[in-house]
Amino acid sequence: MGIGRRIDPGIEKELEILKRGMVDLISENELRKKLADARAQKRPLRVKLGMDPTAPDLHLGHTVVLQKLKQFQELGHVAIFLIGDFTGMIGDPTGRVETRPVLTKEELMQNAETYKKQVFKILDPEATEVRFNSEWFEAMNAADMIRLCAQYTVARMLEREDFRNRYQNNLPVSVHEFLYPLVQGYDSVALKADVELGGHDQIFNLLVGRDIQRAYRQESQVVLTVPLLEGTDGINKMSKSYGNYVGIDESPDVIFGKLMSISDELMLKYYELLSDIALEELEVLKQGISAGTIHPKQAKINFAHEIVKRFHGPEAALQAERNFEKVFRDREIPEDIGIAKIRKGSDGIWIPQLLLSIGMVTSTSEGKRMITQGAVSINGSKVSSEDLPVSDMGELIIKVGKRKFKKVIFEP
Repeated sequence: MGIGRRIDPGIEKELEILKRGMVDLISENELRKKLADARAQKRPLRVKLGMDPTAPDLHLGHTVVLQKLKQFQELGHVAIFLIGDFTGMIGDPTGRVETRPVLTKEELMQNAETYKKQVFKILDPEATEVRFNSEWFEAMNAADMIRLCAQYTVARMLEREDFRNRYQNNLPVSVHEFLYPLVQGYDSVALKADVELGGHDQIFNLLVGRDIQRAYRQESQVVLTVPLLEGTDGINKMSKSYGNYVGIDESPDVIFGKLMSISDELMLKYYELLSDIALEELEVLKQGISAGTIHPKQAKINFAHEIVKRFHGPEAALQAERNFEKVFRDREIPEDIGIAKIRKGSDGIWIPQLLLSIGMVTSTSEGKRMITQGAVSINGSKVSSEDLPVSDMGELIIKVGKRKFKKVIFEP
């Protein structure tokens, strides 16, 4: 099948698959030519996706671009997952109004190990080339780095919106931040990338990569970006800081419940960006929902099942679906409710801290917000005060939102 592809649908169909859900493609003609050349030369394209291991956990927002890399992989191309252990020490300035704190090598490598485990829930590990950009940057000397810096101007750097805004508003821009787009671009030189993927917010860095490749006498990579995924609130981009994320390492019940809470409109976007459903099936789904022949709730159940299955397996997906039906149809507490044992304090306990300590929220601020929104209940009653007196410290069933339950047992 062509150049050793798992799927070889022909160039035009391949382009249709790869353009699914994209924002930028620079350029389509270049990608079409690269695909044609790859067939003629019987070699796969080298498709690069870089991620800096600056946080230990990935959520569905991160997986949008991983899904795109998977599509290239399934079409027989080489998927290169680049872990930016060197660039992570600089810190990507994209979207920042201040300089990022510098992480240690040890912190980055711990996060990198977690990344590798998580991405292989999406990518085929046998067909993925995992690289670290410290491989070439730690071998560079000062002269090599000066030569790299000579390939770009400060004026071009200040065309970048976040640099320009900080400069115009007298906010600091550290010199090392200018290095980030350059070293990311050099990654493409070192890897001989034919295509680089990224989120739409990465467009400046990816385009710098095209310039750097030309400077080092390589053919420029094609740049393909995907949108930033809105979180479960349908408003802000998915982020832990907004409390609207779906973590891929969260429990099956939590993932299933969160996905069932999204709007019908957002569900279709999630289908397009995250599901393995074929384009033709997606169009049938959209038409069916519009015509009223397919119920949005059933479509949402099917999607949640697919995502849980991807990260936790088929049995976990089936059980999560059953648990969801119990909780939201029969209003029952799930049989496998988690149990937390807490030592009883002498002066009561602050409920936001309790919620954080038992893993029901990611911060006390989120806990306070959930209480204010009336989304926290204890033994069936909504929580109106943030303080739990000693007299109420017994065996509690705590519910946060519509889907999170935990039994708390206080010990002396």
